[in-house]
Amino acid sequence: MEILEFTALELGEKIQRREISVREAAQAALAQAEAAEPAINSYVTLDPEGALAQADEIQRKIDAGELAGPLAGVPVAVKDNMCIKGQLTTCSSKILSNFKPVYTAEAVLNLQKAGAVILGKTNMDEFAMGSTTETSYYGPTKNPHNTAHVPGGSSGGSCAAVAARECFGALGSDTGGSIRQPSSFCGVVGMKPTYGTVSRYGLIAYGSSLDQIGPITKDVSDCAAFLEAITSHDPKDSTSIRREDYRFTEALQDDVKGMRIGIPRDYMGEGLDGEVREAVMRAAKVLEEKGAVVEEFDLGLVKYAIPAYYTIASAEASSNLERFDGVKYGYRAAGYEDLHSMYKKTRSEGFGAEVKRRIMLGSFVLSSGYYDAYYLKALRVKALIKKAFDNAFEKYDMILGPAAPTTAPELGSSLSDPLKMYLGDIYTISVNLAGLPGMSAPVGKDHRGLPIGMQLIGNVFQEKKLLRAAYTYECATEKQFERAAELSGTGAAPAGTDGAGQEDTAKEAHQA
Repeated sequence: MEILEFTALELGEKIQRREISVREAAQAALAQAEAAEPAINSYVTLDPEGALAQADEIQRKIDAGELAGPLAGVPVAVKDNMCIKGQLTTCSSKILSNFKPVYTAEAVLNLQKAGAVILGKTNMDEFAMGSTTETSYYGPTKNPHNTAHVPGGSSGGSCAAVAARECFGALGSDTGGSIRQPSSFCGVVGMKPTYGTVSRYGLIAYGSSLDQIGPITKDVSDCAAFLEAITSHDPKDSTSIRREDYRFTEALQDDVKGMRIGIPRDYMGEGLDGEVREAVMRAAKVLEEKGAVVEEFDLGLVKYAIPAYYTIASAEASSNLERFDGVKYGYRAAGYEDLHSMYKKTRSEGFGAEVKRRIMLGSFVLSSGYYDAYYLKALRVKALIKKAFDNAFEKYDMILGPAAPTTAPELGSSLSDPLKMYLGDIYTISVNLAGLPGMSAPVGKDHRGLPIGMQLIGNVFQEKKLLRAAYTYECATEKQFERAAELSGTGAAPAGTDGAGQEDTAKEAHQA
């Protein structure tokens, strides 16, 4: 079996058994990246020399018995808004095009402690502001399933790299769906943990009250293992939470008997693509057949989530991005006359159009005449949204719905209409406003072969329930795929599946 076809955990096991060396694994991923990058553009920075040096050092530690974890020796990628000491960290922006941090983000350090090999930094929407990975200073990333389409965003580079087998897992960040939506578009598994579960130290901020780092992987088992590796209490992050239990891989049980799952009617109505709705409902049926209790309910307040989110996120962005002025680090414009003109020229040249749009919107809603009318009102709506979820979780263990209203749009179609792009986040942003965990898992494809993802939303600190449900679905559909393969000689197929159904999903979830 080719190295690239293994999941991260399968590869880690082969490495521990000395069936594959760490260098061989790193070389396979680097060779795939070299072949795929001209078409996909997943990476901003690829570090072959550094990756092979890491591989040799990790192999030495494995041979010495110092590293025996499940991810030891596994090649991974990191979104380009997480600092790595001495390595270019740009947020895919011109204004940080020459920035090399002097420290490493805590989540990345945790991956390194687990023995992962960092291959490089992945492309993203500039400062994570976008839903398509088209606003990057380094050009758009393409969807590996169809390069005429976007991979989603802002963690599109990480998701595309995993889908294109250019790494065995990746880190992304999620401010309003930036892990879950591109995971859906690229047919991979992505988790946004409860706010405060993964340290934000070393993550270059977009919206500080919304940002959260999470894993992007080939399947649910890998997702649990990556999440287990990167979570920790960090005194350097004032929002970091000390949790009693970080053993997420314990949730990998094929059992949802008695689990109560709610499907919001608000998510399944107008604006949702028919094929997406069908795939999500088919997934719900699978969980129901496995013993879960599934029913529809009214969540409410969905229509207020987008204006509340973009008001709060833009306000925080305008504050966080004040520091990028050309004085201490990053890009500085040439030919300025005085300090004020240096600020103005540097920021005008250094930021892209979408970042400028959000800075201006944020500055507007925070201004003295509009603070009460917009920003304070958005904070009140945020509290009401959290209360609506609290009410839902009194009755349900989790909420199931789509990760995005459509499959991946064509390149260029979203940038021409920013409002349309913002509306594409309708199913994901409430999770960030409420600080909840959410994950996306593949559930099929549309008629063009583009992946569809379901979103599972849990109450705070209930990642294990989400992983368990997603793992149960994955196991059920993998068995259906195996049955379909056995019956392929007769032309028969399992009931309830088709070319866009679960057997395709299972194959892609378990094979790169």
